Amino acid sequence: MRITYKGDYALKTILDLSLHHGSGPVTIHDLAKRADIPIKFLEQILLDLKKGGFVESRRGKIGGYLLAKTPSQTKLGEVVRFIDGPVDPIACVETGYAGCKDIYKCVFKGVWQKVAKATSDIIDNMTFEDLVKQINTHKEAVIYQI
Repeated sequence: MRITYKGDYALKTILDLSLHHGSGPVTIHDLAKRADIPIKFLEQILLDLKKGGFVESRRGKIGGYLLAKTPSQTKLGEVVRFIDGPVDPIACVETGYAGCKDIYKCVFKGVWQKVAKATSDIIDNMTFEDLVKQINTHKEAVIYQI
């Protein structure tokens, strides 16, 4: 699995919108600033995320972007696969792959299948709500008083 810059920025965008979920639309300028994403690139990412059903946009003076679903309904794996494609480490792991003549005697296929399964088990069971909780826990741990 390889996460591209576009994939990384898409994940950061969904995370930022998750952190501000319920607070109204977030402007593209605020998103870009907080996630350190170039605005032109962020525009493309938001268009893709909108096409994928991950975000909604609102026009007007108080417009911006919102999550299309709650953070608890959006899994990391969905976003990764939508932006960057399959998470399999090598093509032969995919069902129906016929590009290799050694496929039946290849000892590596089993290894790559385990890698793909482990990756999927993690990203398909982690929601953006889980990440928001992690961030909030870390924030609380750092706050102290004298």
